[in-house]
Amino acid sequence: MKATALRLVLGLVIGGALGYGWHRLVGCTTGTCPLTATPLRGISYGAVMGLVWAFSR
Repeated sequence: MKATALRLVLGLVIGGALGYGWHRLVGCTTGTCPLTATPLRGISYGAVMGLVWAFSR
């Protein structure tokens, strides 16, 4: 049980950090990038991808 919860939390945190990093590095200057247009969207998208990764293992 603890391992599953830890994997989910790590998936959220690492995914969110990667999403924020993606926003900072690539970003979107035109506003046509729906996934990384704002930092919150980048974090949200990264966290969702982190959860997908955590559930797939």
